[in-house]
Amino acid sequence: MCEAKHQHPKGKNNEEGHAMSEIDNRPFKEKAMDVLENVIDPELGIDIVNLGLIYGVELDDEGLCTLTMTLTIAGCPLTDYLNEAIREELTGFDEVKDVYINVVFEPAWSIDKMSREAKLELGIH
Repeated sequence: MCEAKHQHPKGKNNEEGHAMSEIDNRPFKEKAMDVLENVIDPELGIDIVNLGLIYGVELDDEGLCTLTMTLTIAGCPLTDYLNEAIREELTGFDEVKDVYINVVFEPAWSIDKMSREAKLELGIH
């Protein structure tokens, strides 16, 4: 896994409004999962990480980021929207040159995959 200098486009800016670089030595997967919390399912109003839609994220030595995920339902009308938002977040990392999104339906998504916070927000106990 790549652990490089990271400047995300949604990162901090200095007083002149220019992006400031930060050193983030966490594993790429942790950094990626953090920014993927910015991708909100517009129907539910919950991010895709806390919904439990992300099954894995990897970065190879050539800069290809492979994201394995599922959807709440097959044929989800928001697939294109989610894919574009995911690509936008992940390509914000200097080390990511391309993003491949692998949508799978095994294991099937269920509310059991949601975080406690997401369940509380949706009123699921």
